[in-house]
Amino acid sequence: MRDCFLVFLKCLEVKIKLSDNKIRLQKFLSEAGVASRRKAEEMIRNGKVKVNGNVAQIGDSIDPKKDTVTVSGKKVRKESNLRYILLNKPRGFVTTTDDDLGRKCVLELVRDVKERIYPVGRLDRISEGALILTNDGEFANAMMHPSKHVAKTYRVTVRPEITAEKVDILSTGVLLDGRMTAPCEVTVLKKEEGRAVLEIVLHEGRNRQIRRMCEAVGLEVARLRRIAVGPVKLGMLQTGEWRDLTQAETDSLFSAAGIKRNGASK
Repeated sequence: MRDCFLVFLKCLEVKIKLSDNKIRLQKFLSEAGVASRRKAEEMIRNGKVKVNGNVAQIGDSIDPKKDTVTVSGKKVRKESNLRYILLNKPRGFVTTTDDDLGRKCVLELVRDVKERIYPVGRLDRISEGALILTNDGEFANAMMHPSKHVAKTYRVTVRPEITAEKVDILSTGVLLDGRMTAPCEVTVLKKEEGRAVLEIVLHEGRNRQIRRMCEAVGLEVARLRRIAVGPVKLGMLQTGEWRDLTQAETDSLFSAAGIKRNGASK
């Protein structure tokens, strides 16, 4: 009798587990390639997301097999073909999927990509260079998470002249918004009268960080170009052009972000 009761409890436990297929709405939107989790939460707060016709709320969970999710009236389907794209972003484009001010968005440069991709992180409008776009939400979240410290390398032209003292301050850390920036690598590539070209490797990503760091030591950024994300280099990719990352490149980024391809942490 006792054995029969234990078997019954085991079957009940399995049934409950099988019926509990719900995941957080923002996680579903991220995995479906709609946006990063942070951006998905913003969409939910702004009332753009509906579940079965009802406006969604932060904290909602859904069953992807049963529930219908729409964003701005368009039904969301989970992407089956994952894309990892490197774009050489030109100046004058904002790194968002759309812009309320009518400014040019980077997605205009990848219109021929059929999948619904979005930018991983940001480059401000007047900056240029390497930008990753994807429809893999877990990958995007890991790449942008502060704890992962995925390195980003920049070529920066500054005015006026750079000094050893300023290089030391930039490398050690600058006080921004009440806390010090993380240590970074600063190399002087070229020095001319009234200007210098630096290579800066950051391991964190705050808003307009390099420009604000330079301002803090009396330098003006004349040009800022990201030349690498982790081990993936921009290379000879022309401004405004894009290409799919190779298998080796995506593997190296997964490794840099500390995740496996199934989304599990290393």
